[in-house]
Amino acid sequence: MAAAPGMSDHARMAAAPLDPLDLFDVRALLTEEERLIQDSVARLVDEQILPIIRGHFEQHTFPQELIPQLAALGLFGATLQGYGCAGLGAVSYGLISQELERGDSAIRSFCSVQTSLCMYPIHTYGTEAQKQRLLPAMARGELIGCFGLTEPHGGSDPANMKTCARRHGGDYLLSGAKMWITNGSLAGIAIVWATTEEGIKGFLVEKGMPGFTATQIDNKFSLRASITASLFFDDVRIPAANVLPGVTGLKGPLSCLTQARYGISWGVLGAARACLAQLLDYTQSRELFGRPLAQNQAIQIRLADMARRLTTAQLLALQLGRLKEQGKLSPTQVSLAKWNNCRMALDVARDCRDMLGGAGISAEYVPMRHMLNLESVITYEGTETIHQLAVGRELTGLNAF
Repeated sequence: MAAAPGMSDHARMAAAPLDPLDLFDVRALLTEEERLIQDSVARLVDEQILPIIRGHFEQHTFPQELIPQLAALGLFGATLQGYGCAGLGAVSYGLISQELERGDSAIRSFCSVQTSLCMYPIHTYGTEAQKQRLLPAMARGELIGCFGLTEPHGGSDPANMKTCARRHGGDYLLSGAKMWITNGSLAGIAIVWATTEEGIKGFLVEKGMPGFTATQIDNKFSLRASITASLFFDDVRIPAANVLPGVTGLKGPLSCLTQARYGISWGVLGAARACLAQLLDYTQSRELFGRPLAQNQAIQIRLADMARRLTTAQLLALQLGRLKEQGKLSPTQVSLAKWNNCRMALDVARDCRDMLGGAGISAEYVPMRHMLNLESVITYEGTETIHQLAVGRELTGLNAF
């Protein structure tokens, strides 16, 4: 209906209430294709992930039955060109990450590792033979990858790497261990970073290679629907054809982490939205002292603060995506977004859990599950402190690491 002549701005705004989960109408800034991609992944989350994820979280299992469906939507290697990959834009990939993490951080982590940490380095630093052999199968979900960088003695200092590969004829012998590896015991191939005489190199370690073992890590209180493992290498013979030739040094693994951190910056928006959406429903239906909980001033102030932080993070993520699509992305910008958005999401999840009262600790409600997951998300791929120091270094020109 057209606005009546002379209708004030206030009247027009009152006639069109805002989306409480998108107060600045970020969705209107998306292209039609981006909205279609978001909606298709949202349907998968609503129909296939949300009905089962609580059970997998409780049972400490990963829903492997979802892998063909994720692959069918083109979510593996979504931003890569060729080799059976979808070739989508950065914002589309961000929206994919957001919707998947609305379901559970474990599902987004699975896709993030497959796409940003495994397929990306093969696509960027691999030989044509490696790309042809591995990427199509990974895009179809027939071959799952994992990324071996973090080591047992400390993850925030990758330059202090102990895993090493020494020359043995035309091959390498790989020895060492990696820790906290998502998809580790599920993967058919591991992209493992190790020191060599030439510097740090990436190795394609395939399941079944003698001396390579993966042991699942159990008894986690976070990312319980995710497979996490330790990887061990005892003089694993790596043929020259399984070495990534396109990069030497920390640039290789760090560039992969930049890609993954970008996805995280979007993904955590989904977790925050899921928590806030459920809390809004709860505070409308819950009555205390003769009125809805939502009519309480303290509740409205806390809801408004969560919306403020979520809206800021949404706009930050969108601008980050547009910069990435323009080829202008800086790792410092990714650090700022990962730091800000993970902190926002964790704080929102914690506050939602608190405002649910006793119900907040029940598996019937999502904030507790998201809160526990986000304790890992804010830690992995650069702790909050690491990203703060990365921004500080950009501001001052001085390295405080």
